[in-house]
Amino acid sequence: MSNDVVSAESVTVNTDEDETVKFGFQRPEMFTEKLTGSVHPYGRHVFLCYKTHNDWPARIESSDSDLLVKRLAGAIKDRKNDFPVKCQTVSFSQKSKKFAPDTGKHCQQCEQQQSHKKIISGLEESNINSFVEDVLVNGKPWASGTEEKVAASYVFVCAHNSRDKRCGVCGPPLIEKFNEEIGVRGLKDQIFVSACSHVGGHKYAGNLIIYSAAQDEKVSGHWYGYVTPNDVTELLDQHIKKGEIIERIWRGQMGVPPVEKAEKAVEQTLPNGSDLKESVKEEKENTGGCCQGANGVSCCRDESSEAKTEGKKSTYKLDIFSKKWEQHEIFTAAALVGAVATVAVAYSLYKRSR
Repeated sequence: MSNDVVSAESVTVNTDEDETVKFGFQRPEMFTEKLTGSVHPYGRHVFLCYKTHNDWPARIESSDSDLLVKRLAGAIKDRKNDFPVKCQTVSFSQKSKKFAPDTGKHCQQCEQQQSHKKIISGLEESNINSFVEDVLVNGKPWASGTEEKVAASYVFVCAHNSRDKRCGVCGPPLIEKFNEEIGVRGLKDQIFVSACSHVGGHKYAGNLIIYSAAQDEKVSGHWYGYVTPNDVTELLDQHIKKGEIIERIWRGQMGVPPVEKAEKAVEQTLPNGSDLKESVKEEKENTGGCCQGANGVSCCRDESSEAKTEGKKSTYKLDIFSKKWEQHEIFTAAALVGAVATVAVAYSLYKRSR
């Protein structure tokens, strides 16, 4: 299984007053529906980096603009009945010019007993089938690529404007705020934020997913909805740092069926926090976002690293996202559901075509 991280570059924030009122955090539908249990069960999430969220068509997985994305989505769909856990595909945008994520996929139910997190490099149109067969179907090392384990917290914010204006308006300000607070706390090497494509539930915008690795290296993925910039500090300090779910905006968790009460999931699945080490000397440098498209395909993009990380390397084994990629990269993470319903994430990334 694998995880993916994204650095950040500048995000274009929509300032149109009419659109902000109609589609933003003050829209009439905000906080009108129950959030808990609004996430469909899934057990693996695969992200493939693809351009930026501003470049994504409404249906990334069916676009002919990049055959790698379309063929990867098709291959996953064709083999879905062979997966040990049901899979969906998701796309996310790249963080910066140095970070080359494109589109990604995510799986839906997973019932295994171990978890693995890794970045897989070397994805090409010619080896898509072997990737799906080896990694997603059989859960074994991919002979055609290289793998690297990573550990950190990753925040994917839906900013898929061409799919739904609500995420297009709410996503960028959230990414910007995360970037700002991460910089203030000196956590740019421990928390990575990226924009992503449609993940389901645009009516709950701002939508985001937080993937974190516990000390046992298992990954938990938690979904939040109706998130506003005012919630960002709490998500960083309470959810990521302390391992405490914020119930009022919590939608559900990867690997766990919908529940009536958030307490049920809190008791059995949330890790004990990420043991973050803050450094006030660090500057603001990381952000990103994420979303999901039809047929399980979504894209993600990091929005802050491009502007400030040039010439620097991450000390948390995450510099792979701020460096210039030399080949297609896939970041895949999957956590397996055991007695305590742990979860997994998979991310796929490849170098942006020039």
